[in-house]
Amino acid sequence: MKRNQSSEDYLEAILLLSEELENVHQIEVARKLGVSQPAVQKALKILKSNGYIDIDGLHIHLTETGKKYAGSVYHRHCTIRQFFIMLGVNGDDADSDACEFEHCVSDATFEAIEKFIKQKT
Repeated sequence: MKRNQSSEDYLEAILLLSEELENVHQIEVARKLGVSQPAVQKALKILKSNGYIDIDGLHIHLTETGKKYAGSVYHRHCTIRQFFIMLGVNGDDADSDACEFEHCVSDATFEAIEKFIKQKT
């Protein structure tokens, strides 16, 4: 599957918000990502057409496919963040850099990072 940073960022945001809130709304997604509501509307339309979300009135819900994809993105983020911290990067920079790196790292490189972390912990 070709990775799409924007879609992955939205899916990850919806996943994290759904863990905090009973119902996720466009405004919360906009605030979390620091984007406009029209940008969120456009992204949600794409995510819905790809089968990653359902929209029930004002509520946004991840589909099973969306949950799986969002979960894998978040796992990549957390793993890469942990790797950067192991290298001595401070938590804020590690988190910020992981947000970028998670979208472009190959599966082979990611697997090597996971293997490295498992060996060191």
